[in-house]
Amino acid sequence: MRLFRLPLWQKPPLFRRESQFICEEHGATTVEYAVMLALLLAVMIGAISQVGSQTNGLWSGIISDLQAVGFIP
Repeated sequence: MRLFRLPLWQKPPLFRRESQFICEEHGATTVEYAVMLALLLAVMIGAISQVGSQTNGLWSGIISDLQAVGFIP
C-alpha cells in the first residue's frame, strides 16, 4: 500500500496530518517574514550606529567651539 499516492481521505490519520503539514504554506510564509524582518532590523541598527558615531564628532566640535567663545562654561 503506497500511502503517499492515496487520496487524503484514504490515508491513516497520522499521514493525513503529515500531508497537510507538508502542503500548508502558512508556516513557511511566517518564517520568511521573520527572516526579512531580522535582516531589516540588522541593517537599520547598523545604519543608526554608523550615523550616531559620525554625528558624535560633529556635536563634539560644536560643543568645543561654543566653549571656546565662552557660551558654554
